[in-house]
Amino acid sequence: MNFMSEEESASLVSHEMAFAAAREAMIAAAGDAVIFPAVIAHGSSPTNRISIKSASTPDFTGLKVGSFWPGNPERGLPRHNSAILLFDQDVGRVEWVIEGGKVNAYRTAAADAVTADALARPDASVLTIFGVGNQALFECVAIARIRPIEQVLVVARDAAKGTAFANALAAEGLAARCVDAREGCERADIVVTATPSRAPLFDAHWIRPGTHVASMGSDAAGKQELPPALFDRAALFCDLPSQAVVMGDLQHFGGDRSAIVAIGDVLLGRRPGRVSPDQITLFDSSGIALQDLTIARRLVAARG
Repeated sequence: MNFMSEEESASLVSHEMAFAAAREAMIAAAGDAVIFPAVIAHGSSPTNRISIKSASTPDFTGLKVGSFWPGNPERGLPRHNSAILLFDQDVGRVEWVIEGGKVNAYRTAAADAVTADALARPDASVLTIFGVGNQALFECVAIARIRPIEQVLVVARDAAKGTAFANALAAEGLAARCVDAREGCERADIVVTATPSRAPLFDAHWIRPGTHVASMGSDAAGKQELPPALFDRAALFCDLPSQAVVMGDLQHFGGDRSAIVAIGDVLLGRRPGRVSPDQITLFDSSGIALQDLTIARRLVAARG
């Protein structure tokens, strides 16, 4: 068995690598891959959460174990951790164990970037981000790589954290300022939510025509970032429909579920993406194991 530490995987990963891996994963999800139901568990304390996601293709198989320990910052440790297991398909042994906490942040942001590249207007220049946690910075940088982002509007519950985050964006070369939720929605070309919310973060009518909206934080039953009324105004996309309606924001969608389109089908040309400049597009990302497995294989290749 081979092992790659958190430090080594973090030194190898890049936004370019993650984007290519996420795109491959979305296409595979719409093809001959098998994605198994996610297992959501918790530690001895129910607030400490564990998720297990697995998948198989004709070429590779494996799983990702993710954890969220909210008390870790008090110990000087990150809340999120991740480990990816790649299996030797001939004999069933674990061939690689890859620690990937930082890799997971790149991979999650890359899924958003791949979808924004397919669905957001080409001239989208104002990005609004809800949330200022670990994932938010990766989201903004990844989207700025594929769209001409001139300004990032930051919506944060804590003003001091919002200001600190805006400064962090400035260090990445992105002009940013803090706004309230309504202004953030009404001025945005792209809205990304990256929070642990269990209630809608904004009103549906604040989203203007032509906006691309991505929910990145809803990855468990009971979570919710988007107002259900927005579903009636938008074209609906996700990474995996069967999973999104169980643990993504689309679990709160009460309409015809056949209207939900896997983004892989758009990338393959089977289904249309954005069909007009005024259309609202909505992407629900609950995260699939294929994203972890494809980036893990690229990490192994980069290691040489």
